[in-house]
Amino acid sequence: MSNKLNDSMSLANPNGVSTKQKVATGIGVLGLFILVLAFFNIQLANSGIILTVALGLITGGIVLYTNALYSGKSKGIKNDGIWFKSISSRGVLGWITGVILTAFYMVLYFYPHLLGLGKDGAANTGLISVFDPLSQLLSGRNASQWFVYGTLYTIAILAFGYKFIMKYRHNRYEQIRTGSVMFFQLAFAFLIPEFMYRMNSGLPYYDLKSVWPLNYYIFDEWSVKGFLSNGNIGLALILFGIISIFVITPILTYKYGKRWYCSWVCGCGGLAETAGDSFRQLSSKKMSAWKLERWLIHTVLVFSVVMTTAMVYTYLGYDHNQFWLTKGVFIGLVIAFLTLVFVVIMYYKRKELGKDAKYGAIGYFVVIASLLLMHFTGGIEEVFFIKSSTLRSAYGFYIGSIFSGVIGTGFYPILGSRAWCRFGCPMAAILGFQQRMFSKFRITTNGGQCISCGNCSTHCEMGIDVRAYAQKGENIVRSSCVGCGVCSAVCPRGVLKLENDSIKGRINPTEVLLGNDVDLMDLVNKK
Repeated sequence: MSNKLNDSMSLANPNGVSTKQKVATGIGVLGLFILVLAFFNIQLANSGIILTVALGLITGGIVLYTNALYSGKSKGIKNDGIWFKSISSRGVLGWITGVILTAFYMVLYFYPHLLGLGKDGAANTGLISVFDPLSQLLSGRNASQWFVYGTLYTIAILAFGYKFIMKYRHNRYEQIRTGSVMFFQLAFAFLIPEFMYRMNSGLPYYDLKSVWPLNYYIFDEWSVKGFLSNGNIGLALILFGIISIFVITPILTYKYGKRWYCSWVCGCGGLAETAGDSFRQLSSKKMSAWKLERWLIHTVLVFSVVMTTAMVYTYLGYDHNQFWLTKGVFIGLVIAFLTLVFVVIMYYKRKELGKDAKYGAIGYFVVIASLLLMHFTGGIEEVFFIKSSTLRSAYGFYIGSIFSGVIGTGFYPILGSRAWCRFGCPMAAILGFQQRMFSKFRITTNGGQCISCGNCSTHCEMGIDVRAYAQKGENIVRSSCVGCGVCSAVCPRGVLKLENDSIKGRINPTEVLLGNDVDLMDLVNKK
């Protein structure tokens, strides 16, 4: 009798790579190799043909690999073997991938000439020149490093989105949600801005779904002037951006939680959910990571509020006869709005916040003190004794480049797929605050059905210990939860359910009954 174990039952090798998967991998790698040759400025043929072939091979390789991996299997949970793969368990392949991604982002942001970007109107060369025909087709201009990045970003979300849909084809919510992020990335983040440039060359490149503070540059001077110089359509876009912040975002978060944006619309979340799905289990569940998350993401939010205010402040004037929105009026409006929000939250949610109210008060006074310091030390060219141009550059450098790009995406194989969303995204911080304070969204649990398998906690990309809630039968209401629903999708017992219901009773910690000081029937009736 043979001593060989069946691969499907082996603990040492649960997921062997089939011949079809190897062929598909080879096809995808060939497409990447063509782009690498272009990077080194090796001329192969017509740029349009080269780009089509390269992107076609990359996409085709991912699709073929996905079909070989999932099409022959029945529907159901397909997360087995993740800790046996080098790339998804911080192995050698994982570190190599992380280094390559990080290096690419460093070159993209700080050394675009290495990609072939032409200086001072010169023709593009190398990798960027290969993308010129596509850029000319869409917007009528040569490609930039950002067009190259946007194209590859979109291809990644579409191709790996197909993989995600096949993997979770047993769950309708995951299919619809993934289809949504694929649509918004392709249409709103990639195609529409390019078409807008072709229709009106003076209109700033604008992703309509990108909301402040994630879209930190919408209120920069060059952007505002670009919008205002295009008449009614430009003014409408600025108003839409403002309404999105103060009206649309709170209403949608109240009804659906932050998932409406973070898991259904956002491009950062879209890449994390699709291309980053293989790394979601790497998100730390430690208490220390949770404490760091709370301090870091809210520090970034405070930084974003102060820096955005400073950025606008630098190009406003002092004479109200020239324009009613002077520096003084603007600072006054910002302080008044922040004070109103602080007072309302403290009045209605003081008990619910508990000791966190103290930290909120500290944050509020830090922001107000920073704004007053900025106003009384600022001048025509300086804010915080720093040149305004330097300040704006630093804002974009630290928030837009280092954290969201280099660390947020480059560290997928090391920190998990949502490092930026969890620790650094100021938009996630605002939506999380709204979700925790007044949203109808929660994840309900059926503790009696929980078998403590830990699938939910393992695959939570935001580092939430979902199992701890499920074991006690508590609803999950967390600021960091992006409502991706994967915890529910991987649960073998159907314990978890995403719901939108009344705000009352959504936070239901397990009460400990001591003596006769609690009316048990009244407590049960409130459930």
